[in-house]
Amino acid sequence: MRLWSLHPAALDRQGLIASWREALLAQAVLLGRTRGYTRHPQLHRFREHPEPVQAIVAFLHGVREEAVVRATGSTPTASPNLLRAPPCGIDPSPIEVTAGQLDLEWQHLRAKIAARSRSGSKPPTPSWRDPSGPDASIRRRTPVHRGSGRLTDWERA
Repeated sequence: MRLWSLHPAALDRQGLIASWREALLAQAVLLGRTRGYTRHPQLHRFREHPEPVQAIVAFLHGVREEAVVRATGSTPTASPNLLRAPPCGIDPSPIEVTAGQLDLEWQHLRAKIAARSRSGSKPPTPSWRDPSGPDASIRRRTPVHRGSGRLTDWERA
């Protein structure tokens, strides 16, 4: 599943990229530019929409907005060319999604993220050993941004 009903902020990096790529493919299908993928079950919701192409474009803009916020820390208007998405001339009516579908997708997403995070070991640098055990308290006690007086979340004890 890659055309999530969940908000893109819930996705990890891999999920966000996969969602973007899948939505571009779905857009090509809806525009008749490809012969493959035409019977994919996730396209069903978009095909039932009164304006299917505008609905997938709105979906793309939502994914793009989240990607820009993550990349720049600011709103998408500050960096319009970071990811190119087709213009969204009108705001289509929203696609309805049930709470049961959201719950199903949430559980599925959590399982995918858990599998991805366990998939690779995280070995320590060669000069260290025994990576098991609780977190070591090695946080900074002084602000990184000199003069700002603010500590980041990472620096707070």
